[in-house]
Amino acid sequence: MANTSSAKKMVRKIAARTEVNRNRRSRMRTFIRKVEEAIASGDQAASQAALKAAQPEIMRAASKGILHKNTASRKVSRLASRVKALG
Repeated sequence: MANTSSAKKMVRKIAARTEVNRNRRSRMRTFIRKVEEAIASGDQAASQAALKAAQPEIMRAASKGILHKNTASRKVSRLASRVKALG
């Protein structure tokens, strides 16, 4: 357990940051799931719209440190190729 006042403050800061990161990661996963559901339904227009909404959300997560930049780019690329294959 934290003993010093600075250690106690760090515990509070880490808890707050963890909560923010959890919300950002959950939001990103929701957008990805919407794209995957649209792909599964076979509707190309809906899947393109969902991808257009998900792409900035994924890249925002990368810029905030939730994902590595290359991981985010890979996710966007794979989703885009799956959407393109519907056409």
